Amino acid sequence: MRPTDLSLLRTPGVPTVSPDGATAVVAVSRLDLAADEYRSQLWTVPTDGSAAARPLTHGHRDSAPVFSPDGRWLAYLSAEPAGRPQLHVLPTGGGAARRLTDHPLGAGGPAWSPDSRRLAYTARVPEAGRYGTDEDVPPAAEPPRLITTLSYRQDDLGFTADRRSHVFVVALPDDAADDGVVLDEPFQVTGGDVDDTDVTWSPDGAELAFVSARHEGADLDRVTDVYAVRPDGTGLRRVTESRSACAHPAYDPAGDTIYLTAQPDLGPEGRDFVGRNTTLCRVPAAGGPVEPVLDPEWHDRGDETPATVLADGAAFVGVQRRGAVELLRVPLAGGDAEPLVQGPYTVRGIGVGGGVVVATVAHDRSAGELIAVTPGRRRLITGFGAPLQATGRLHRMRDRTAIAPDGYPVHGWVTTPPGPGPHPVLLTVHGGPFSQYGWTLFDETQAYVEAGYAVVQCNPRGSSGYGQAHGRVVKEHMGELDADDVLAFLDDALADPTLDASRVGIMGGSYGGFMTTLLLGRTDRFAAGISERAFNDPVSFVGSSDIGFFFADEYVGTDPERIAAQSPLAHAHRITTPTMVIHSEEDWRCPLEQGTRLYVELKRRGVPTEMLLFPGEGHELSRTGRPKHRQARLEHVLRWWGRWLPTARNSSARGALPAGAAPAGPPADARPADRLTVAATRVG
Repeated sequence: MRPTDLSLLRTPGVPTVSPDGATAVVAVSRLDLAADEYRSQLWTVPTDGSAAARPLTHGHRDSAPVFSPDGRWLAYLSAEPAGRPQLHVLPTGGGAARRLTDHPLGAGGPAWSPDSRRLAYTARVPEAGRYGTDEDVPPAAEPPRLITTLSYRQDDLGFTADRRSHVFVVALPDDAADDGVVLDEPFQVTGGDVDDTDVTWSPDGAELAFVSARHEGADLDRVTDVYAVRPDGTGLRRVTESRSACAHPAYDPAGDTIYLTAQPDLGPEGRDFVGRNTTLCRVPAAGGPVEPVLDPEWHDRGDETPATVLADGAAFVGVQRRGAVELLRVPLAGGDAEPLVQGPYTVRGIGVGGGVVVATVAHDRSAGELIAVTPGRRRLITGFGAPLQATGRLHRMRDRTAIAPDGYPVHGWVTTPPGPGPHPVLLTVHGGPFSQYGWTLFDETQAYVEAGYAVVQCNPRGSSGYGQAHGRVVKEHMGELDADDVLAFLDDALADPTLDASRVGIMGGSYGGFMTTLLLGRTDRFAAGISERAFNDPVSFVGSSDIGFFFADEYVGTDPERIAAQSPLAHAHRITTPTMVIHSEEDWRCPLEQGTRLYVELKRRGVPTEMLLFPGEGHELSRTGRPKHRQARLEHVLRWWGRWLPTARNSSARGALPAGAAPAGPPADARPADRLTVAATRVG
């Protein structure tokens, strides 16, 4: 695909299924490059495949649909242009949607009460006079913030202590009420100087369960617990009793047990999260310890469903497995988990109703489709990826396994352009590090391959999807075995004669930026590099990142010598390879100084370098940034590679090659003293 093909991406979210199993509804988002914004609408499709999917709503940004238990209502979020998402309900029998909330910072996804008459959700409550609650007080004139905690801000959100997230309940309008009837205000159930998330109802509607960190010492650990409270705000109690990171509670039909996903053991200090799988667990609803249902060594939840899905005596969950996310049906009464979706797919969301399981499934030619699973059958019921597939500009991934120097297997993929080659190579490294490359349509890979590059990517030790032992190897040893794995996989891939071993570049973001900077300081084998939103200096990261107060200690340790050995910036003085630095100006995960310090180090020594900065963006620029920024980022990346690794297919190259012409090395005018530098570039 080309950078402009971002507008053809159609990405479905988490489906909801009607109680009779006949209909699925899903939000489908797209990038509107002309308007520089995201749009999303709800689509409906019969689960038997008898008709094509069709739009159900036509709002600006509609999302998070959920059928009511009685099937009479569809709750969802809708945001007007430049507005915040607010809770709406649409009668499924026909009629207009009703808006139920007007929160200044927006509402979270809805959860239905068992009687289908109330909705619970979470919303951030701003302090008076902040975040536009007083139109006469602009942000720069707000009073100062007094910070007394370690955790006080979050990337892509901002400061959190003055806008805590709490649980609300709102009643539905009477069936006969018209649009002129004034609805009851939502009732705030929880409060305090804490954040509450992931709310759900008990089967009798008498209690709400939610996730929070209300324990003593919560500012110093990563523990979150399940709490329960009555809908009127009374009877607050702690349910879980363990050093776990809990999320997504759901009561079983009897109300005796709460199922959840959790990292079940964070160690005595509650901070040992490195390489810990998040897996399906349970706890007595009356309170008790968290007990894993699936083996946490091998089952790491990978789907993006915002709740634990229980139906028909089973839990339905996606688990990461060697670059895939498989869909499992886990019997609540015990017994072996049944795989419903396996193979080269990524399950992103799950809905169940009337005995029909509907999953959002991505693969290397689609950002997501809905499939309906019934006993003995699996049916594809959407074709959202068709417009992009019709361009002919998508390329298939091929997985392979290499062997590291110590004999360890390293799994990954190579994606190549059409034609015999040899093709120049881009080695890309994922972020995390506890995440995975996998079987999904990755717009970056597709753009690079379309431009004439073979893309090599792997899941080295430290990645998720291969067991906890695989993920925990890098704890206090970053840049050791994981670096060996990355290079071993590259060398194995370069044995293919269709790849040009003499023309290789390296790039990556976040942890991938860490690995890029680190390897550029160890070897000059690469023609050029791109270090993006990188974790470059563990020392300054501690005091500048939103997660710095715990992340660096757990990943690289606290011994100064060991920290220096794992620090890319400590060895950046050795880099001589042309290197582009990409960063976002409002990145609080890997703050801007992590990139600017690398750029200045290279620039002062005359290393060919550029720094590309994106205003108004955070750490997630490449995934959720403004559409024009995402397009511009891809265009600048291709321009950089067109300079140092020109191809006939990369029109960004200086003096673009005619079709069929053999690419040469870097352009003659690209000598160190003459190379163009773009500093603090503002795009869009």
